[in-house]
Amino acid sequence: MTKDNKPLDLVVFGATGFTGRLVAEVLTALAAAGERTRWAMAGRDLDKLERVAREIGVPDHVPRLQADAADPRALQALVAQARGVITTVGPYQRHGEPLLHACAAAGTDYADLCGEPAWMARMIPLLQGAAAQSGARLVFSCGFDSIPFDLGVVFLQHMAQQRLGQPLVEVRGRVRKLRGSASGGTVASALATMEAAATDPGVRRAMADPFALTPGFRGPRQPDLGGAAYDDQARAWSAPFVMAAINTKSVHRTHALRGHPWGKEFIYDERFLTGDGKAGEVRAKRLARIAQLQMLAMSFGPARALARRFVLPRPGEGPSAGQRERGRYELGFAGRTADGRWLSATVTGDRDPGYGSTSKMIVQAALCLLETDRQRTPGGVWTAGAAMGLPLVDRLQAHAGLRFRLDAEPA
Repeated sequence: MTKDNKPLDLVVFGATGFTGRLVAEVLTALAAAGERTRWAMAGRDLDKLERVAREIGVPDHVPRLQADAADPRALQALVAQARGVITTVGPYQRHGEPLLHACAAAGTDYADLCGEPAWMARMIPLLQGAAAQSGARLVFSCGFDSIPFDLGVVFLQHMAQQRLGQPLVEVRGRVRKLRGSASGGTVASALATMEAAATDPGVRRAMADPFALTPGFRGPRQPDLGGAAYDDQARAWSAPFVMAAINTKSVHRTHALRGHPWGKEFIYDERFLTGDGKAGEVRAKRLARIAQLQMLAMSFGPARALARRFVLPRPGEGPSAGQRERGRYELGFAGRTADGRWLSATVTGDRDPGYGSTSKMIVQAALCLLETDRQRTPGGVWTAGAAMGLPLVDRLQAHAGLRFRLDAEPA
């Protein structure tokens, strides 16, 4: 059986979890609209899989497959049946490695929602060779972290080449609006990373290094992501953005995998805009201080245990359908050329970023990956921006509620 004649196109691993269930809902809706994808639900409990399938209206012909994240043989049998796998089972540093190894060995494409850069930094050199040999395309971070940011930069750089005839040597990613909540899985991943960082200096170094995902390459010094700062181009104050430590690394990896078309001195940073004037300054400083205190508190084991028990959402928990539909986000990207010209773009999403939008993004990323020619994107460890690029932008706009638009013509 070759990669192209496997009985299934996609397996959703973790389909009984909160986000995995949403992914299954998206695929069910696409099938009802005419999308011909041969897919299956997978998880460790068949009874629970069947119950979820009935609740969300998954047709009977969609297989329910049993496999445990800690059972390598079951995972090998699972991925052997499919051209690609979507996994929502995290934290990936605790539960993800056996599935990743299975996909790399079998030549099965892989997409996840990983926001754990220290783990990704370990997996890249570990699995690049095996994936290149088998033809598996392994793509990390196919949700809100980091697709809108990664693809936002790719889109803006493409427009710069078209309109200005040269790349942007610096791009600033700015979160203008964000209405939604972090998922329980995202929180669990963040806490797992903090726990690992408490005992492993290598994890701390990876989290602080903007080039942690570009082994063999180090670019120029990047902007400091901490504290409050005034953005002269946006004409607004800004505060640290909690996902910048993940997204900036993904953007630099995309750039490296593409062969550094934007120049080896490329600079990228991300921040959260808080408004102009004194009010914007006060808010930026307050948010920066809160972020600093949260990081300090979460560095202590007892504080993490209390947060898990009493404050933070647990894996499997999440907002209602109404809350997800009311969620929104707006991201701005502004870049300048070497000769000082600026170009800007906006990326918007029409659902809660951590759930409603993320579930659609990872489905479209996985489907786009299956359609991507292997000559263009051979086996290896990829980012969405490097593996798929603009064709994924088109799919996201057509099917996932995202919009990518140029803000202004060059000055």
